[in-house]
Amino acid sequence: MIVEVERVRPVPSRRPGRATAPRRADDLRAGAAPRRRGRSVVIGLAAAGLLLATGCDSVSGIPVDDPATGAADTDMSIPPAATATAVAPAPALPPVPADAPPVGEVPGVPEAAPALQRFAADVRAGGLATLQEACWTIPPRTTQTMYADPDAVLDALAQPGTATDGTITWTDGVTSVTAERDQVASGYACGRVFPAGVEPAHDDADARHTVRRYLARLVGQPLHPDDQEAEYPLVCAANPATWDPQGSGAPEPAPLANNPGILTGTTGFTDQLIGSQQLTPGYMSVTAPVTNASGVTQDRTFVLADGDNGYCIGEISD
Repeated sequence: MIVEVERVRPVPSRRPGRATAPRRADDLRAGAAPRRRGRSVVIGLAAAGLLLATGCDSVSGIPVDDPATGAADTDMSIPPAATATAVAPAPALPPVPADAPPVGEVPGVPEAAPALQRFAADVRAGGLATLQEACWTIPPRTTQTMYADPDAVLDALAQPGTATDGTITWTDGVTSVTAERDQVASGYACGRVFPAGVEPAHDDADARHTVRRYLARLVGQPLHPDDQEAEYPLVCAANPATWDPQGSGAPEPAPLANNPGILTGTTGFTDQLIGSQQLTPGYMSVTAPVTNASGVTQDRTFVLADGDNGYCIGEISD
């Protein structure tokens, strides 16, 4: 099992116009069978299994420099007198900078180049904190790895892009950059970086980050003002029934979709103790200590399915 050592803090709505368009609903988010894929050799952490390790996925937008100092520092809870309040979405995006790095055009998707030019301008500027804040759906430690070589990212983006149903890819034969089409439509899309020829994949850090985002929403402190279920679905769709984490060959509806209130009353969670383990191809198990309204903390197990747009949560148990 991989256990994280990190601290969670919400990201302020500082980045103008970061993706407010609804995420594309596919795979189990819309009922299609989860795509079975291998992990990236670039951003994969330790192989899931019984190996114990520490992970540093960090919090979206906030790099972690300090070690864990105890439960008081790691628990993310609602203060006694606090109430959840609506947060205004980020303002509209500014024009693409006149000196933004070139991004190859994508046939049939004219909005792709300007969306990635905004991202490319941030990559060229070299501000990791800015990229982590803008790309808050990606674990920040992952962004640190993927964007460590800005020239490689920009060289790939300068080539013509190709589009599929869900993603767009730019490659120079050495490095490939992919972006989700729904994020492209929002006007600012964060690219994921892989060696050319490697199939893009999500890893265990992405699974843990999905659970972190889900729990942060429950306690009224989403990692970004836009991070709401209607805009960024994290729960697997119930229909059609394709949920089969044990590989039994008898899929069923994802249980969480039909019991969304299972963690109603959650007041906090211990972020630094989130751990993960591979179940079967395409499915990940994530554990997290969760505190209920009575102040009782217990480990909860989340089962997630991997799809083209990332992990979704299909089941929660004790």
